[in-house]
Amino acid sequence: MAGDTKQRSTARAAAGRAPGGPKTGAGAGPRAADLDGFREVQRLSYACAEAVAAQLRPGVTEREAARMQRDWLRERGVRDWFHMPFAWFGDRTAFVNFKIPLQFFPTHRKLEPGMPFILDMAPVYKGYTADIGYSGCLGLNPVHDRLLSDLKAHRELILEQVRERRSLRDIYEDVERLMVRQGYANRHRAYPFGVIAHKVDRVAERRWSPTAFGFGTQALKGLASDALHGHREGWSPLWSPYSFSDHPPQPGLWAVEPHLGFRGTGAKFEEILVVTDSRDPAEGAFWLDDDLPHVRRWAEEKAA
Repeated sequence: MAGDTKQRSTARAAAGRAPGGPKTGAGAGPRAADLDGFREVQRLSYACAEAVAAQLRPGVTEREAARMQRDWLRERGVRDWFHMPFAWFGDRTAFVNFKIPLQFFPTHRKLEPGMPFILDMAPVYKGYTADIGYSGCLGLNPVHDRLLSDLKAHRELILEQVRERRSLRDIYEDVERLMVRQGYANRHRAYPFGVIAHKVDRVAERRWSPTAFGFGTQALKGLASDALHGHREGWSPLWSPYSFSDHPPQPGLWAVEPHLGFRGTGAKFEEILVVTDSRDPAEGAFWLDDDLPHVRRWAEEKAA
């Protein structure tokens, strides 16, 4: 696609200013070869989501859908995770009555006709990390269709304001205001620390890596290291509504996931946003890949 060509040339420009791979902090940016690696694992993740979504039938449980994602990825070489796959059905897509972290884990909730679902996975492949969210529905659901269509404005707003180097906290608040204008509730508020995004990085390759509470220990160590480093320099790897996110976007890769809710129906996308130290807005921030299911959906709606 034309978007890929532009992204690759942009990545090469960023690479000239950032030898040595993805780093965090001011004056850093990802290399072109690394962007290819992150793009590969993100596409693998979305391919998994589409393959599993095509197999969902009435009566399938969240736990079974999560296992289907896990098995599909393992068959293709995934051995490590930022977090293990999740699946949410029905009103759980809007995190209705979610109060504690354990409620995020897959349950025995069964899928029914017309019911929305979200598949969420964060594999590590060849040392590169992705974190994606895929929203779908088992049959017709006009409310869910509207939510998916309205997410397009959030993708555009986030990119525009990151390019303007507005503070992450301010961007978060503008995204929330847009949701309110659209008539929706902000459901990423229910995530730990209310995050809309977090940084992702490379992870050392191993044949097997342990997990704790559904999260890969290697990836968590990397996020903790970023948090410590950022604390010293006045920034955070978590993009939240709180004061620790009151700083401009830091160079690196961010997994961004605006999440809309409306009367028990939820929808989101999650994908990687690349931020560099370039003063050129188009090179300073761009989505890693425009060939993704939700982006293709919006293009089809525009053409219809």
